[in-house]
Amino acid sequence: LYQEFEHPAGGYRKIFETCEELSETLPATVTGRIPSFLKGSLLRLGPGLFEVGDEPFYHLFDGQALMHKFDFKNGQVTYFRKFVRTDAYVRAITEKRVVITEFGTFAYPDPCKNIFSRFFSYFKGVEVTDNCLVNVYPVGEDFYAVTETNYITKVNPDTLETLKKVDMCNYININGVTAHPHIERDGTVYNIGNCMGKGATLAYNIVRIPPTQKDKSDPIEKSKVVVQFPSHERFKPSYVHSFGMSENYFVFVETPVKINLLKFLSAWSIRGSNYMDCFESNESQGVKTWSRLISPIGMFHHINTYEDQGFVVVDLCAWKGFEFVYNYLWLANLRANWDEVKKAAMMAPQPEVRRYVIPLDIHKEEQGKNLVSLPYTTATATMHADGMIWLEPEILFSGPRQAFEFPQINYERYGGKNYTYAYGLGLNHFIPDRICKLNVKTKETWVWQEPDSYPSEPLFVQTPEAVDEDDGVLLTIVAAPGSQRPAYLLILNAKDLSEVARAEVECSIPVTFHGMYKP
Repeated sequence: LYQEFEHPAGGYRKIFETCEELSETLPATVTGRIPSFLKGSLLRLGPGLFEVGDEPFYHLFDGQALMHKFDFKNGQVTYFRKFVRTDAYVRAITEKRVVITEFGTFAYPDPCKNIFSRFFSYFKGVEVTDNCLVNVYPVGEDFYAVTETNYITKVNPDTLETLKKVDMCNYININGVTAHPHIERDGTVYNIGNCMGKGATLAYNIVRIPPTQKDKSDPIEKSKVVVQFPSHERFKPSYVHSFGMSENYFVFVETPVKINLLKFLSAWSIRGSNYMDCFESNESQGVKTWSRLISPIGMFHHINTYEDQGFVVVDLCAWKGFEFVYNYLWLANLRANWDEVKKAAMMAPQPEVRRYVIPLDIHKEEQGKNLVSLPYTTATATMHADGMIWLEPEILFSGPRQAFEFPQINYERYGGKNYTYAYGLGLNHFIPDRICKLNVKTKETWVWQEPDSYPSEPLFVQTPEAVDEDDGVLLTIVAAPGSQRPAYLLILNAKDLSEVARAEVECSIPVTFHGMYKP
């Protein structure tokens, strides 16, 4: 299928190293030809500051948010980056220490404060981080850098300046929203997060933010909850990273990884702890999607969701088992030497691309038989005696410790519709070392890979006169630590993953998670 690369030199460590922001744009050296239809910017987010003074950040999701931009103009490419001026970043830089607790790094109370002021600050509750290192997306005319808390940060996509911190709690009942909204053609944004439901129980809210307003008012102020549904366990909502949306349905997968809220609230106030300490796995729980059950998986990224002949088809990147994959993303693990990295990944949940099919029309008398009649899938749905429907997946891709992750599709034309191609970042024992393409109908795969090269999530940009679903290019940022120029933007033909062009820069670029192409 592909050659499994080894990385004994450990060049991947470079993508987890602090770098400086830039004061002006850097020209890139182009090989090949930049397609003329690329005229905008590639915007990406990830961590860029991995320690403050002598205090390290411990987890992959703790480093301070750095925003990257590649601009395309007349076949030329320039690169620019700036740290987002979040409260977390500004205060850390000012006080030369970790001030706000991050995902896996506890911020110790200010040593200068006396015991009384420390005691009282506990009652104000936790200072939740606004470190928006995960993604960037448009809301109306504006752009927001985001993480998974209630704070989102408005940024200027041209200058990368930080404009303002926005607290979603001011507009809707939500504890946080995901970094993976669904955006409709007219600009309507849907997102999901957990919230306090009725009678002090935990629930999930699906939120709608309208498109650009005629009167130029801020769409965020008009955010509304579309629907609320309860958590399977009253006080322990599942961790939710993304959700599926077809033309008529939302699909939510409630996984066994729970947020223990009581632990969360007590732990913060009594002893040094962080977000990671508040997750636990419920090993008896199958995974719920509405009232349809599947065997336990971890799940972060939905690929696509669509309706076909009375069924909802749900494609996603699964991790088999109960354990929380984030347990394997401590920076110490990712920076270890190659043999250690491989050893750790041996213990971890195994990745798999799966297709589930949910029947919409259910009759109680059909107990015990497969309700899925779509001709092209082996996924099944079986009614049990208690009225629960048990779903078994079709496996679209599976390779031992080789994940197809950070999935992307031709979202503009095929989001929520019957589609054929998914693109992804290949993780080799959690180290990103290839770009993949998957035909979800035939399971055919394509791979781009070079030695000691560490790419990021590929974003699909379609050609203006596109006929086929895969008429377009993929954009990815590749770290090549050994090279004369240690990083480059790579443009691949989405048809066969052949190289179209690359634009090399004279500086290192650390890991990025998600982003967007802004035409």
